[in-house]
Amino acid sequence: MPTAVNWPEAIKPLLKKYKGTKHPLDYENIYQLVVGVVLSAQDSDRNINKLGPELFRAFPNMQALAKAAPDDLLPYISKVRNFGNKAKWLTGIAQQVKKDANIPLTQETLTALPGIGRKSANVIMREAGAKPEGVIVDLHVVRVAPRLGIATGADATKIEKQLMAVLPQDEWDAGMAMSFLGREICRPTPKCGECLMNPVCAYYQSTK
Repeated sequence: MPTAVNWPEAIKPLLKKYKGTKHPLDYENIYQLVVGVVLSAQDSDRNINKLGPELFRAFPNMQALAKAAPDDLLPYISKVRNFGNKAKWLTGIAQQVKKDANIPLTQETLTALPGIGRKSANVIMREAGAKPEGVIVDLHVVRVAPRLGIATGADATKIEKQLMAVLPQDEWDAGMAMSFLGREICRPTPKCGECLMNPVCAYYQSTK
């Protein structure tokens, strides 16, 4: 692991490349974002984007969702992994939040809602423009961060702590940037030759 890397400096090209890039989930407002994020856990953004329009026609806001029973959601989300629990979580969130204007935007308040963990809260806060309180660590980041050498291990919580320790808060969007890199270039079979991070990447240096 290249211990000499100055990560706050080395990560800047990656942050610049993906600065302001919207999350791959399709959404038109924070309500749709919250629903999409909950549904996308252990599933693909592509799958959620397909069913979103019909779901949001049926339940256009938190108030409509708050009146629904979990079973009312099943015709719309039955192709989603773990749809039974997600239907309960979504109706539970809606019953607590009641209307779109009440959607909370801090780690503590978001993770207090059913079905929302740290990663989901970090995504919601990023897309809503809230000040980051953590780093997004999804399955792509779990692959990319150890390859780069900026973090070690395969536990998302531990990787997030390492990233928060090594990067200043104004660079915490590096999590989403690494996620985009993992989707496009640092795939399970990486395209190292195309990667702007290869000058500092431990994996690339070890394969040269």
